Amino acid sequence: MFETTVTMDQFIQSMIDTFYMVGFSLVIGSIIGIPLGILLVVTRPGGIIESKLFYKIMNPIVNIFRSLPFIILLVAIIPFTRLIVHTSIGTPAAIVPLIIYIAPFIARVVENSILEVDDGIIEAAESMGATPFQTIWYFLIPEALGSLILSLTTATIGLLGATAMAGAVGGGGIGDLAISYGYQRFDSFIMLVTVVVLIVFVQVMQSFGNWLAAKVRRE
Repeated sequence: MFETTVTMDQFIQSMIDTFYMVGFSLVIGSIIGIPLGILLVVTRPGGIIESKLFYKIMNPIVNIFRSLPFIILLVAIIPFTRLIVHTSIGTPAAIVPLIIYIAPFIARVVENSILEVDDGIIEAAESMGATPFQTIWYFLIPEALGSLILSLTTATIGLLGATAMAGAVGGGGIGDLAISYGYQRFDSFIMLVTVVVLIVFVQVMQSFGNWLAAKVRRE
């Protein structure tokens, strides 16, 4: 019989905290990252609303935040986190760096997805007299939708991994449970359970993303 120092209530609360962090960070990160990714495409040299100044400023900023490992970002912005949520530990504190981490990631994967759209789609939109907004909304996004879904699936899985790392500094969730009990208290059973839960979550998310993307592409 396996023994563990973690109660069922603690485990359930950790699961809730993890889903809360992933869900909230993904929504806010998408609100920031998706429009930013689209702007990186349309303002780049040769884009439909070319803006060299905007692109030259935002492109390196996205690269800078994308190059920072999450654990370093988490520690580096502690003063900013305290300013926003008045604490540097716990689930609310983890959400701030999670958003800053995932927003540029989403921007970059959205940019890559839209760049995959054939140039002929844009030419067709322009020949029909579509405005830049209409070209984006009615042509680029629908054509890239399947790829966008897969990109957001990848972002969600990456975000889950980041929430686990947040546990190293008391960020709450499954990661905190694994560090505080599995590692520091040598509770091998809870460590095994957290690993299995994370694997299952990733498999479910990836399978759902693949199914949804395939469904969108067939329509």
